[in-house]
Amino acid sequence: MAGKLMHAVHYANCGGGPSDLKCVEVPVPTPKKDEVLIKVEAVSISPIDWVIQQGGLKPMFPRELPQIPGTNVAGEVVDVGSGVKNVKAGDKVIAMTGLANGGGLAEFAVAKANLTVIRPLEVSAAEGASIPESGLMAHQALTDSAESVGNFAIQLAKLGNAHVRATCAPEHIDLAKSLGADEVVDQTTPGGQALKSPSGKKYDVVIHRGEPTSWSTFEPHLASKGKIFDVKPSLSSVKAYTLKKLTFSKKQLIPVLLNCKAENIDFLVKLVKEGKVKTVIDSKYSLSNAEDAWAKNAENKIFGKIILEP
Repeated sequence: MAGKLMHAVHYANCGGGPSDLKCVEVPVPTPKKDEVLIKVEAVSISPIDWVIQQGGLKPMFPRELPQIPGTNVAGEVVDVGSGVKNVKAGDKVIAMTGLANGGGLAEFAVAKANLTVIRPLEVSAAEGASIPESGLMAHQALTDSAESVGNFAIQLAKLGNAHVRATCAPEHIDLAKSLGADEVVDQTTPGGQALKSPSGKKYDVVIHRGEPTSWSTFEPHLASKGKIFDVKPSLSSVKAYTLKKLTFSKKQLIPVLLNCKAENIDFLVKLVKEGKVKTVIDSKYSLSNAEDAWAKNAENKIFGKIILEP
């Protein structure tokens, strides 16, 4: 498809807002060795995309500007680079393009073949695009732990017979309960802000995905060997992690840096296919309404994925 143009959404500078997203025409990317070109049917965006646009992960991300955001895509393979053997043109797939490259908010996107898996017919494109980042983050933390909070994390933890307590906005309490949470606390209440368990139980593991929270808030509610997995690590959480390591503390705060593996994506896709885990979609937008979707994403109060469809 060399020489052809496609519609995409990009931003040219960091530090702006939803209005900085612009609809543009750019060349369709060409897959290199071990890469796959996908005709995008659905892409999800998440708070990390907003953080990157705000410059919160500089100088690591974005690698270059203008940046087409979006890393979780589902669609159909239209071309493959040399060396690709796991998928072929015509296959329906789910893929991660990676934070360094983005590229999802477009009609076509390139992904590494080793981060691309087959999407079964039982899983829709929107469901597929909801899985990779959030699912992998929950799975990664849970492989090192036993108990958790969050969307995918609630369900994965319940599959492991864990007792789950979730903290969320009041409008999401019923949804959290429906996903299997044993206890749900309104984050706007004093108890929710203090992270206290209604049952008084201490936490063995916390998966923290909200706004930065001080160690002193978490510490009183942790079990003797309790761990906090911070999936949105900040400078303060990295400092807390280093201090706890240096002092040999049994209670730990661990920044989670996503380790993407195709076999883990495939594992999550199979759970969705079998109905053991449900994807939660907050809202859907067309690619031409990316600015509205980005504004919704900036609220950081969603309990599910925001989906865009070309």
